[in-house]
Amino acid sequence: MIQPTTIALLSGGIDSATAAGIALEAGQKVIGLSFDYGQRHRKELEAADTLAEYLKLEDHITIEINLSYWGGSSLTDESKKIPTKGIQKNIIPNTYVPGRNTIFVAIGLSLAEARGATRIALGINAMDYSGYPDCRPDYLQAYQQLANLSNKVGRDGKGIELWAPLLHWEKTKIFREALRLKIPIEKTWSCYKGESKACGECDSCRIRDQALKEIGRLDLCSSNNL
Repeated sequence: MIQPTTIALLSGGIDSATAAGIALEAGQKVIGLSFDYGQRHRKELEAADTLAEYLKLEDHITIEINLSYWGGSSLTDESKKIPTKGIQKNIIPNTYVPGRNTIFVAIGLSLAEARGATRIALGINAMDYSGYPDCRPDYLQAYQQLANLSNKVGRDGKGIELWAPLLHWEKTKIFREALRLKIPIEKTWSCYKGESKACGECDSCRIRDQALKEIGRLDLCSSNNL
């Protein structure tokens, strides 16, 4: 029996690492796909490399597609300030990168069809504070319909699944699962600022640290990261 293959979009953060770990535990052969998109927090790419090696992925590919050319996000435009005042309900923060997941999934579909993969593992999480439009269930459902129409395997009735196992998980559950899977949480990168150490102040650090405090793992908080 041929071992099924999954393309894991690997950012270097805890969500994508956990999704990849779940796929590996299920017996999937996993190929990591990361993106150098002009993000100011480039340290996440180093984390992705480290995680790919640690998890012994079949392959790890990093694609350069520089979204900083047109900016539109504090993650790709250093003239914009990274939010540090905490979560604001019903407001999409300026860390949202226009079109990012749409582009990443499209490239993932190309790689998946070329390598014969049956699904793409996405670390997107609708329970996060942000409410990013490209991390929501209706977005994923609509994109799946497009994916089934966009390639040969889909037209042949063997469409590539957009698989988001963490979509409805609370952050605490994600960290507990990562611990169970023995994901090296200390080697993941969450901080949005492009500095050598995690700031502990940006919204991403705040979410990470709050969840880790809730599960009693202060040793893994942002201030101790990498």
